[in-house]
Amino acid sequence: MTDFDVLVLGAGSGGYACALRAAQLGLSVGLVEKDKVGGTCLHVGCIPTKALLHAGEVADSARESEQFGVRATFDGIDMAGVNAYKDGVVTRLFKGLTGLVKGRGITVLEGSGAVTGQREVTVTAADGSTEVHTGKHLVLATGSYSRSLPGLEVDGERVLTSEHALRLDRVPASVVVLGGGVIGCEFASVWRSFGAEVTIVEALPRLVAAEDEASSKALERAFRKRKIAFRTGTPFQSVKTTDDGVAVTVEGGDVIEAELLLVAVGRGPVTDGLGFERIGVAMERGFVLTDDRCRTNVEGVYAVGDIVPGLQLAHRGFAQGIFVAEHIAGLDPRPIDESAVPRVTYSHPEIASVGLDEATARETYGDDGVETLTYDLGGNGKSQILKTQGFVKLVRRTDGPVVGVHLVGDRVGELIGEAQLIYAWEAHADDVAPLVHAHPTQNEALGEAHLALAGKPLHAHS
Repeated sequence: MTDFDVLVLGAGSGGYACALRAAQLGLSVGLVEKDKVGGTCLHVGCIPTKALLHAGEVADSARESEQFGVRATFDGIDMAGVNAYKDGVVTRLFKGLTGLVKGRGITVLEGSGAVTGQREVTVTAADGSTEVHTGKHLVLATGSYSRSLPGLEVDGERVLTSEHALRLDRVPASVVVLGGGVIGCEFASVWRSFGAEVTIVEALPRLVAAEDEASSKALERAFRKRKIAFRTGTPFQSVKTTDDGVAVTVEGGDVIEAELLLVAVGRGPVTDGLGFERIGVAMERGFVLTDDRCRTNVEGVYAVGDIVPGLQLAHRGFAQGIFVAEHIAGLDPRPIDESAVPRVTYSHPEIASVGLDEATARETYGDDGVETLTYDLGGNGKSQILKTQGFVKLVRRTDGPVVGVHLVGDRVGELIGEAQLIYAWEAHADDVAPLVHAHPTQNEALGEAHLALAGKPLHAHS
């Protein structure tokens, strides 16, 4: 006999999605969480950072209002007010989520969980007491943590992770951001909007290097215009604290001084010391290895979210959690196509993409097997109204389906849903071109790009 049909270790996006869907399907569910239901994304990740980014957008709008004929003054940033707004968003979503979990009859097991036997988890409460729980199926969903570099000590005062940055009660005068990926570029964008001097240090040759090269170049141009400094192809060497902040030494001996250093070099899997190896779960560099149905090598044990190699995105974990619940319930869901998972960087401007970038497409299908088209947002009415610049870039197999969509511009993250459908349905340009898009919307840019790719450009030069 077991306590639950499904026992989930970790209540982040992947864990709580699995729990909610499993309960909806009539399964008994135990959900182990040491902190708060919602995990990194809700409390110290996606939601609070995007709230800060919106506050930054409001600040920029006030600062630049005269270009729209509106007389306004920008008097500065009240971080107490910004944090109250941010925390209010998180609190409302948290209350809603806990209500959903309770309403579905899910048993929340509060405490630190560790695997201590086959489909068995021991939960240690705050007072030190322990309980052992078992499940017919065990789902590992323990999430991720902010990485650092060897020899780089994070003190939470001068040298910060993103979690520390979200709790700042002031706008720093200057910041060095170590890492030019999604997290680094988003915080650089926020702090610049708030008025800080920002320098990004990135060891790879370009910012957001996982994106299409054209998207990286567009973001770099926009950041130069916003006076966000960045050094690409520049490895970090060391940091020391000074009377005024930090002194960061990079390869070549240059020293960059600032009030704070944000370490944004990626996230690692939270798996160490949790007993996964004890039951024989196959691991690699701390990540849990699974097949395309999220199954580990151990019968009845699954893994979802950031501990599984691949994109570390909340919506990927969410989808995997739903998939596992439906698989356990015998519904035979379709495996998740990793390339069809949309990706968004919520900087100013935003970057969004789905499918293959141009370089990967050419490696896959050959230079003669790939065609690309770029539609400039200069031809899009709503983008002109918003005064944003960017593009829609389409990558397709020669005379075949679209295999990649790449977007740059303010608010383009809202367009990625249609782009995902285009990619996932293996649509051809001629399939999308006849679709009617509302005018004036940025959504039209997707339609216009496909019109051009189908050989009938309108608001675009052929």
